[in-house]
Amino acid sequence: MAQPAKPLRHAWDVTAAEAVAIQQRLRTQIQLTPLQQPVRLIAGVDTGFTDEGRTARAAIALYRFPELEPLECVTALDPVRFPYVPGLLSFREIPVVLKALEQLGQRPDLLLCDGQGIAHPRRVGIATHLGLVTGISSIGVGKSRLTGHYREPGQDKGDRSPLMAGSERIGTVLRSRSGVRPLFVSPGHLVTHQEAVDWVLRCLTRYRLPEPIRMADRIASARGTKK
Repeated sequence: MAQPAKPLRHAWDVTAAEAVAIQQRLRTQIQLTPLQQPVRLIAGVDTGFTDEGRTARAAIALYRFPELEPLECVTALDPVRFPYVPGLLSFREIPVVLKALEQLGQRPDLLLCDGQGIAHPRRVGIATHLGLVTGISSIGVGKSRLTGHYREPGQDKGDRSPLMAGSERIGTVLRSRSGVRPLFVSPGHLVTHQEAVDWVLRCLTRYRLPEPIRMADRIASARGTKK
């Protein structure tokens, strides 16, 4: 069984071209391997922006599984230092997310991120990037498609279809609630495609979003403009 990778470090004060090069290097380190430990603590992660986009606000909501009991919610603020560049949003958001993670009293076993995992043009969406720099298993849960093609899944909760980039599977289009728009679920790091879908389903209540992300989304957007 593959061993979890150690957290990776790189500079954040970089140009867009340097950021692309970093993503290309990180891509070679992604491990879509089964979870290596039982999941007891799940964190939902989201980022919003205040001050007309000048300040990033990260929110992390920590839950105990399987009870889905809320344990802790933390936020962090940080000036935005990286420009808005499609495909490089993690360079705007992860620095403030790392500040929020430092405030948690307990280390999560699994991160559910509002955004993409490997369902990204260079396979390094925010969930993948965050998983790589923390060493924590991570899953991306996108509200919309960033890249790839798919067939519309059925209308019932749990219906799904593969999200593809050519012949490569990069995620799953999942109906999380009957009759609502599907979610775009992709593994980030240290988790498989099937586990990514299973954990999203396990964390659903009566809403479209899994509960940890739903709460983080509410907190992140509380006094600012959502991304």
